[in-house]
Amino acid sequence: MRVDDKSRREFYLKECSESGWTTRQLERQINSLYYERLLSTQKENRAKIEGEIFKLEPAREPGFFLKDPYVLEFLDLRENKQYSEGQLEQGLIDSLQEFLLELGKGFSYVTRQKRISTDDGEHYYIDLVFYNYLLKCFVIIDLKVGKLTYQDVGQIDFYVRLFDEKVKQSDDNPTIGIVLVTDKSESIVKYSVLADKDNLFASKYKLYLPSEEELLAELQRERALIERNIEEGETK
Repeated sequence: MRVDDKSRREFYLKECSESGWTTRQLERQINSLYYERLLSTQKENRAKIEGEIFKLEPAREPGFFLKDPYVLEFLDLRENKQYSEGQLEQGLIDSLQEFLLELGKGFSYVTRQKRISTDDGEHYYIDLVFYNYLLKCFVIIDLKVGKLTYQDVGQIDFYVRLFDEKVKQSDDNPTIGIVLVTDKSESIVKYSVLADKDNLFASKYKLYLPSEEELLAELQRERALIERNIEEGETK
């Protein structure tokens, strides 16, 4: 696959990285003039074009849509060392457009502090709820100030199970749960249900843009993912 035009090439590289396209999906998008059709389509109809690949090709795993870390420099909280989870949540709501852009493809805001209740009347409140129309599922986010703990993992697992039973519809895919923390313990990830369940994630957030070294590491990670997808496509 060769794309000579620089603008088109950079567009497809960015889309491939962000959406986790396989080689076959990338080839289909190029051959179907995806870039040109998006440019010529009115804004309200673009979501249909953006989502068509996931109807014609197998959907990617949630991990291809979720980031680690998320960069939340638009919150202007870097100098505030004593911010609370409530302030973090309010800041994300106040800057919802920027947060949706940072979340990535297919996300739409549903609500904050979503109350769900157990059968015996106990009430629990989920910080943020989104829906991803590409994955066709709810995405719930639990905000934490500090390092990931095993209690956080147990809490998001509980929230997802309860949300699936009380809120998810029959035509929705299983709910995705994300614990958003300032620091992620790889040991807790390795030895908890995060290692076994495809719909539970822990992601870090940064209150400032990464350094050049951090950006390079992230680019290398993305490149490795794309190369792995290409290799998988060639072996099929």
